[in-house]
Amino acid sequence: MRFSDVMTTALGQIVANKLRSFFTLLGIIVSVAFLVAVIAIIQGMNAFVKENIADAMIGANTFQVRRTPINVGRISDDEINRINRRPKITPRDAEAVRSAIPDADAVSFQSGWPTPRVDLVWRNERVADVILFGVTEQFQIVQDYRAEEGRSLSDVDVAQRRAVIVIGRDIADALFPNLTAVGKTVRILDEQFEMIGVNAGKGQVLGQSFDTYALMPSTRFEMLFGRRSTTVISVKMAEADAVEPAMQRAEEAMRVARGLRPGDDNDFSIETSDALVAFWKTVTRLLFAIIPAVVAIGVVVGGIVIMNIMLMAVTERTHEIGIRKAVGARAEDIERQFLGEAVVLATLGGVIGVSAGWLFALAIAAASPLPARVTAWSVLLSLALGAGVGILFGVYPARRAARLDPIAALRAE
Repeated sequence: MRFSDVMTTALGQIVANKLRSFFTLLGIIVSVAFLVAVIAIIQGMNAFVKENIADAMIGANTFQVRRTPINVGRISDDEINRINRRPKITPRDAEAVRSAIPDADAVSFQSGWPTPRVDLVWRNERVADVILFGVTEQFQIVQDYRAEEGRSLSDVDVAQRRAVIVIGRDIADALFPNLTAVGKTVRILDEQFEMIGVNAGKGQVLGQSFDTYALMPSTRFEMLFGRRSTTVISVKMAEADAVEPAMQRAEEAMRVARGLRPGDDNDFSIETSDALVAFWKTVTRLLFAIIPAVVAIGVVVGGIVIMNIMLMAVTERTHEIGIRKAVGARAEDIERQFLGEAVVLATLGGVIGVSAGWLFALAIAAASPLPARVTAWSVLLSLALGAGVGILFGVYPARRAARLDPIAALRAE
């Protein structure tokens, strides 16, 4: 029996029994749609975290020299104690890193966690819970901030501990609606600070604004809050390929500056945005561990339904099978015919499920901040899953049809 004949017969049976075929495939359609949609959302979130959140927090083509690592896994008490005994990152360390990487676009020294939140007060207006960073002049280059009004912080501001700040777009809009913020004086912790610049907005990510901050010279920041135990050095390179060699040079410079011997462990950490991406992927691995179990249940149910329907089809078409055998059809032809029908039926369910999952993922992306990216491998996996179910659960009905006695089959009504 030719492959084209098998396909024609299978499609003919599906068209002749549309409603039964649809309900037969419902389990596979739902399972495959769920698989495609969830993978699309997870893949979209992975890319989103890398392209927006991680780079926005650390900076594109940027790495950080930190006292504490960006650790997302379990960590022992002994390791925590060792980290807590590490010396703080200092401006002297920043100078050592800057000297070791003269080709860096920017090297900044900035306050670390916990980041204080303060109120900015201008006359009778107040903006609460503003995130305040103490930074050096090159921090704006690291973070790709652009002064929309006024100017950025300068090295003179840092050296002279000037009482000046640069604010994000949302703070300026809230505190000075329809007015220019530059030149105004605001109160922070009962001290007066001059607004020297407003940065262009970066927008929101998952409903969280990246423009509700204020930047202050790190030297002035330390006068108010002291040096944070988690102060950070950020290094921005012109190209992504230059990051890894620069990290090695930074490590060498830090070890020399700290007087570490060849066998000593580093008493600092060097991190890129990949650490944040790795954290998110650790979370999504849990989802990927749950998804197969949920999909497997739907697929098994769908496969059992297909097997039952195919057994029913064998019973209904017993006389047809007898006629085919009487005119010369071999057992292999009958088996191939019914197995082909099961595979076509299950594959069709996979195609419908992929389409439904794709549309569902796009609808979620359009109606919410969650991104979605349908990948080729998830589509191929879903189609292979559908065809595999047809083969697995179609073998028994097909062999049962092939083993029917032709004389008994011809007597069937």
